[in-house]
Amino acid sequence: MLFGAHTSTAGGLHKAFEWGTEFGCESIQIFTKSQLQWKGKEIEPEAIIHWFEAWEEAGEPPVFVHDSYLINLSSPEEELRRKSVDGFVDELERAALLGIPWVNTHPGSHKGSGEERGLEACAKSLKEVLARTEEMGVGILLETTAGQGGDLGAKFEHLGYLIRECNQDDRMGVCVDTCHIFAAGYDFRTPETYAATWKEFEERIGLRYLRAFHLNDSKFELGQHRDRHAAIGKGFIGLSGFKLLATDPRFEGLPGTTELPDEDTPSSIETLKSLRDE
Repeated sequence: MLFGAHTSTAGGLHKAFEWGTEFGCESIQIFTKSQLQWKGKEIEPEAIIHWFEAWEEAGEPPVFVHDSYLINLSSPEEELRRKSVDGFVDELERAALLGIPWVNTHPGSHKGSGEERGLEACAKSLKEVLARTEEMGVGILLETTAGQGGDLGAKFEHLGYLIRECNQDDRMGVCVDTCHIFAAGYDFRTPETYAATWKEFEERIGLRYLRAFHLNDSKFELGQHRDRHAAIGKGFIGLSGFKLLATDPRFEGLPGTTELPDEDTPSSIETLKSLRDE
């Protein structure tokens, strides 16, 4: 696995690579605009040139995008669902300008309408997005969630259903957030639980769809449905689970980014590298 971080683009998109170098990143995740905006300002040609120059200078590490937190593709409110589809299309358009192959999103919340209706709404939204962006060469990563409230994506079968409904294998994938799956009740701290979790992933989704990781420890115990990230080895997952991930040959070459405060990022990346390389 190629370890990295979500890095800041304050001062210009290309700044992500400066932070990446400082943190020791082998892979990078970014927002291409404020995560609290529906639509960002247009990316100027000069910014695109600077982006590609910085990417090349950094050694062309894998990069993927995280979308806006406002987007809810599973909303039972049609106006918000439509706005979310438009916002997500914009995210893919921006990624295409920057040559980034994947945009990560949470499946969204059913807001009390129930899992079945929420998943149907999400599938409808995803199919609309795929149809509107078919010439862009950008794919969609569905992120596992902690299952707080009405959030979808805490069960592997949720993501498997959405991928099957979209029926575009080359443009659909999964990003596994380690804190989220742990919060949702998937244990991977021992060889036995690790094997069981990935067996279920293969059965419900398929390992071929796994494209990226968010690598975060958890401030809460297994199955608490609380999304609170901790530095690697400093939470309830501990080093044992991350050692199993870091040395799993099935995940060689996949990007795995932390989502932590800056003060915890370099040490967490170094810990992950040491678990992989020792």
